[in-house]
Amino acid sequence: MSAPTDKVSSHIPLAGGADDGWSNEEEATSTCFCGAVQLKFPTQGPGLVRTYVCHCTDCRKITGSMFASNFTVLNTHLTHLRGRENLTSFSQSRTTASKSTMTNYFCSTCGTLMYRVTSRFPGASNLRLGTVDDFHLHETKLKPKLEQFTENRVGWLHAVEGMDQIAKLWR
Repeated sequence: MSAPTDKVSSHIPLAGGADDGWSNEEEATSTCFCGAVQLKFPTQGPGLVRTYVCHCTDCRKITGSMFASNFTVLNTHLTHLRGRENLTSFSQSRTTASKSTMTNYFCSTCGTLMYRVTSRFPGASNLRLGTVDDFHLHETKLKPKLEQFTENRVGWLHAVEGMDQIAKLWR
């Protein structure tokens, strides 16, 4: 039997070939799987706007999963530490969920989706919680507080206790 996971102390795992992820009281890093792309972002407001789980069909398709765990950061507080030139973008206008343009930024080496930008909310980027280097932040400052597009949640997945629930955001 394996030892229980320590969710109290900070844990910064290797991100592929990168082992330089970090966090402090105000900022942290997000790195793609191979380590070629690394971002710095705030872990609190005003730069950190919100943390959420999304069940929309766009998030399902772009992640290849049944939902996405995200956080929104104002672009004025988002820094590309390395690899900006290694990002490939894919834009789709009139997306299924929002009917607006959504641009996705992927690492061109390993394919990790680093963030999405929507024309509905200019000036902000939606980063993926799974790319955050300090796993402790998943349980603390970046723990999602909202589930959105719950009308699209699969039947075998139940609402997360304590999270605000929004059936849909627009139509």
